[in-house]
Amino acid sequence: MKRFLTYVTALVLVFACAKVPESIIPQEEEVPSTPEGPKLKGIYVTDSSISLESGGHATLHFRVEDPDCQFSELLLMGTDGKTPELFHLVSFEKSTESGHYVADIVNDSSDSYIRTAKLRVMTGEESYIDSQNFVVKGKGPRAGMVHTGLPVVFVDTQGGAAITSKEQYVSAKFSIVSEDAPQDYFPEVACSIRGRGNTTWEWPKKPYLVKLEEKASVFGFPEHKRWVLLANFMDRTMMRNMVAMKVSSMTRLAWTPRSQTVELVLNGKHVGNYLLIEQVRVDGDRVNIDKKDGYLLELDFHNDNTFQWKDHNIPFAVKHPDPDEPTELTQEKKTYIKNYIAEVSNVIYGSNFIDPVNGYAKYLDVDSFIDYWIVFEVMTNHELGNPGSVFMHKDKDGKLTAGPCWDFDWGVLTFDTTGGDRRLINRHAIWYDRLFQDPAFLQKTRDRIRELLPQLQTIPDYIDECEALLSESAKLNFKMWNPAEDASMNGGQIINGDERMTFHEAVARIKKNYNIHLQFVLGNL
Repeated sequence: MKRFLTYVTALVLVFACAKVPESIIPQEEEVPSTPEGPKLKGIYVTDSSISLESGGHATLHFRVEDPDCQFSELLLMGTDGKTPELFHLVSFEKSTESGHYVADIVNDSSDSYIRTAKLRVMTGEESYIDSQNFVVKGKGPRAGMVHTGLPVVFVDTQGGAAITSKEQYVSAKFSIVSEDAPQDYFPEVACSIRGRGNTTWEWPKKPYLVKLEEKASVFGFPEHKRWVLLANFMDRTMMRNMVAMKVSSMTRLAWTPRSQTVELVLNGKHVGNYLLIEQVRVDGDRVNIDKKDGYLLELDFHNDNTFQWKDHNIPFAVKHPDPDEPTELTQEKKTYIKNYIAEVSNVIYGSNFIDPVNGYAKYLDVDSFIDYWIVFEVMTNHELGNPGSVFMHKDKDGKLTAGPCWDFDWGVLTFDTTGGDRRLINRHAIWYDRLFQDPAFLQKTRDRIRELLPQLQTIPDYIDECEALLSESAKLNFKMWNPAEDASMNGGQIINGDERMTFHEAVARIKKNYNIHLQFVLGNL
């Protein structure tokens, strides 16, 4: 019996150590692999824009790159990545054509608006594919809406309050709608608004200063709170300021105010064509000087500034530091800037003014003064000699610098203000009468205007572009406003000489005058 158990145990060990054929070992059932399904490669909107009536629906057509792809979640997004508030996606379904779909979008607003949006397909919990952008235009009964091809600025004051003061602000809302350029859309924001200007505030068509509650970029310009709406009441061409800023932008001047011609709707009423333009302010993106120790000066014969004085019969006023804030424009700062201007003037009018070390070039940024003069001269702007709206600035430890250019709607591109004669309009303006006595300054100015000539010769084409841009706007503007009324503020004489012409006649006249005077300057400087 013992021998039998020993034999069985050995036999078990043999079988345990032996390799068992795989065929007799139970195998787990192999699951056949499933081929990977089609993946979404792209989504493309076939409509560049859709229009939505108030409370209405619109269909948006789109396609996917892989027609066999199946997806269940489609989102409608703003370009900021958020769900739009003014319209929403109701549903979508396949169309009869392979890979093509139709989305149903509904308008949730009764106002007019223009937005940019995109479709988003979720391909995973956190992954997605976006379409290209498309435009959604909401059509509503927006009071005062006009269609001239220009952006429309809407200003609605609180309770419809009138704007009657240049000092007191009125609370308001500010927005921009542009059907032809959706990128110019600006959402409604809080602001305050008041009147502005000197003589121009007396005209029937008023200019305004808008101060946004928060800094914002308007028309893609650098962010800021303060923006000006110039009325250009006496300018039959509606483009003198635009042309002047174009010329200024060609020069070495540190900053030229950026602008956009617009329609203005004030409290639901269209009030005409305006130029929305950056205000002259000390700021990193405007007059870029030290806010604490820099100075912005205006030469202005109106004598209505808080801190002003005359030096060699030239009126100076401080715009920055703020003259209404004693903690900013201190007595020490007032004394410093007055003494500095006196020192500059004494050197300019002194016997040694062209000395290369201690003459006027020690105090003036000469290149800026040359370019500033060229802009005023080719535009025949006599205000440099009045002077009015003439700006200079000085950075901390820097030289006195000319600019920026401002206010070119009065007596510009006309010979009426010179008695009809052909002459250099600003040859004797402010300090230039003395500076041009330096042969080096005169030669630098001659060389500079010839250097700029290829660009200056493009201005007539720019005038043509402005004429086409403003043509429809002019029809509406001059049904409301008569520029010839400016004679009542000018001793019975009209100011620019074209106020009684048609828009197109006035444009032809300034183009002709520009060409005539540019050639005269080249031949007589």
